[in-house]
Amino acid sequence: MSDSLERILKRIAPLDISAMTAAQLRQDSLTKPVGSLGRLEELSIQIAGIKGEVPPKLERKIIITMAADHGVVAEGVSLYPEEVTRQMVINFLKGGAAINVLANQVGAQVIVVDMGVKGGFPPLPGLICKMIDFGTKNMVREPAMSRPQAIEAIEMGIQIVEMEMSKKPDIIGTGDMGIGNTTASSAIFAAISGNPVKKITGRGTGIDDRQLDHKMKVIKKALATNKPNPEDSIDVLAKVGGFEIGGLAGVMLAGAAYRIPVVIDGFISGAAALIATGLSPLVKDYLIAAHVSAEVGHELLLNFLGLKPLLNLNMRLGEGTAAALGIFLAEAAVKLLEQMATFDEAGVSKAKSTPNRQGI
Repeated sequence: MSDSLERILKRIAPLDISAMTAAQLRQDSLTKPVGSLGRLEELSIQIAGIKGEVPPKLERKIIITMAADHGVVAEGVSLYPEEVTRQMVINFLKGGAAINVLANQVGAQVIVVDMGVKGGFPPLPGLICKMIDFGTKNMVREPAMSRPQAIEAIEMGIQIVEMEMSKKPDIIGTGDMGIGNTTASSAIFAAISGNPVKKITGRGTGIDDRQLDHKMKVIKKALATNKPNPEDSIDVLAKVGGFEIGGLAGVMLAGAAYRIPVVIDGFISGAAALIATGLSPLVKDYLIAAHVSAEVGHELLLNFLGLKPLLNLNMRLGEGTAAALGIFLAEAAVKLLEQMATFDEAGVSKAKSTPNRQGI
């Protein structure tokens, strides 16, 4: 493990319990029945604990969308050719993708990062190059990447967050683009959780039954070929992962280290969360699961992580689209905490008795 990664891991601390307690007390004093805002109350308290302030501020919002290609595409696991990864990066930069529309709607900046798109790019306005290689190797035949490359991918994600720190981001969303990355994500989840491949592998871009059966065989072969160590998340990333997945894991680690809430998108971001929490279990408390996607393994993955999704909209696009919606809900939650009147301020009568409440 590198010195820079060790430095970030040492910075990650538990949530601020005093801030969470203060946020809970304020929630209970607002003009509503105790607990009546449900997940929004829980979300505001979590964010207070992350940021260590009550009420927390969520002014600068960013979504980091990372792109990379996957050598396993050569096995025919996707409906789309690998050049779509490159084409969609251009679309992101032009503002024509779903993530651009939703990020604009919630007032978030989209940061597009090339972690390893095949062929690379010339210098383009708005594109950050953190390329590790021109896509991963075909994990059916050999490890997707070397261990040093896996560490470098995580470090690149950390660097992206640290580059933004001078602008003081208040919340981060994660997004991805990479043809073949649901195959890598299923392999990561199977390796770490021990779940059967059949139980956690979905249709990705919309493959049919025959193609799904083939995809599962490819994942099983990749796991048998590489034998990733479930106790070593860097080994798992190197054997069956992707550069964008490693980069997003780094984003999550840095978010936790700098006490910034990280709203994770879908199945690919979930796979990155498995890598990040494998390196530091404390990271889990800094993550907000935006949604449960239509990808069959995602709900199981969130359950494995112990994360409760905010939304279920039958989405399966990626890019950070659900993260944008999650950021909207996070901002709504903290504004309710800040801007609602208390019973005393509004002159509203309180409940005749205090409801029982579980501790923080």
